[in-house]
Amino acid sequence: MNPQFTIGIEEEFQVVDPKTRELKSHVSEMLAEGQMLLQEHLKPEMHKAVVEIGTGICKNVEEARESVVGLRRAIIELAHKNGLRLVAAGTHPFSDWRTQEITENERYKNLVDEMGDVARGNLIFGLHVHIGIEDREIAIALCNQMRYFLPHILALSTSSPFWLGRKTGLKSTRAEIFKKFPRTGIPDVFSSWADFELFVQTLIKTNCIDNGKKIWWDIRPHAFFNTLEIRICDVPSSVETTIALAGLIQATMAKLWLLHKNNMSFRIYRSSLIEENKWRAARYGIEGKLIDLGKQKEVPFRDLLYEYIRFVDDVVDDLECRSAINHLYRILEIGTSADRQLRVYEETNGDLTAV
Repeated sequence: MNPQFTIGIEEEFQVVDPKTRELKSHVSEMLAEGQMLLQEHLKPEMHKAVVEIGTGICKNVEEARESVVGLRRAIIELAHKNGLRLVAAGTHPFSDWRTQEITENERYKNLVDEMGDVARGNLIFGLHVHIGIEDREIAIALCNQMRYFLPHILALSTSSPFWLGRKTGLKSTRAEIFKKFPRTGIPDVFSSWADFELFVQTLIKTNCIDNGKKIWWDIRPHAFFNTLEIRICDVPSSVETTIALAGLIQATMAKLWLLHKNNMSFRIYRSSLIEENKWRAARYGIEGKLIDLGKQKEVPFRDLLYEYIRFVDDVVDDLECRSAINHLYRILEIGTSADRQLRVYEETNGDLTAV
């Protein structure tokens, strides 16, 4: 059976005070009515100042766009109704995690008990994209190959250049903060689904985790759904960037599957080498250079993105994601959310409220 490459999108947003722009631990005021209206599409997160929306299973990026727009509109209206506002960025520019309240939930309580300030300090906001792949053996094969492209995707999503009132020098501060969690980053290569399952069961047997959802890699086979979940992205400020990233991820999966179907494979690289590119993506975003691991040389990100787009081009029209992919050129033109935040910072002499 050929994969359908369905799409599911989850976005985490900041709940802020409309006047001070500080994070507000008041998401509970929105949740009762919100969950009645949006049901399983709206979820609390560990911190009360975080709210997550998630689409259903979408057959293509246009359906995903419709769902994301509708959910963003509904949650924005709900926030306004409760005297709050929502912000989409990977970190808040100046709010302090030490003043934020934790959601009353057994799972979050256990995380804080287990990890202390590592969990409390994880006040970050991401975009997760699920791609439906029913065959678990194919999912593992594609997961191994997809690892190479994750830094490229991170660079396009960067939206967190500030932390605790400081310009950090990074385009994705969120990526570096999340490294403090265990079982994060670029995963190892697995030879088969059984190999991956053995790894997960070993962690469960030794009381490292209670289920596979506590594996927080940048890409993971989901513990309960037949999807590959890409978790490396900062949450983008614009819907168009979210949809462009979803389209690129879907197209990459489809292209890798096409190679697999024809008994070919993208080259598999060491996690440590891919981590070098992830650091460059977090540090410089689209303005830096990544390593072309095949040629073993540095290449400007923009050149690599043009090459990447050409790589997936033969599957784009079948997936009906040409418009989404074309938006990637617009990101190169106007910059990522991180670039735009930094421009506002410079233009306002460092006014983080303006940011």
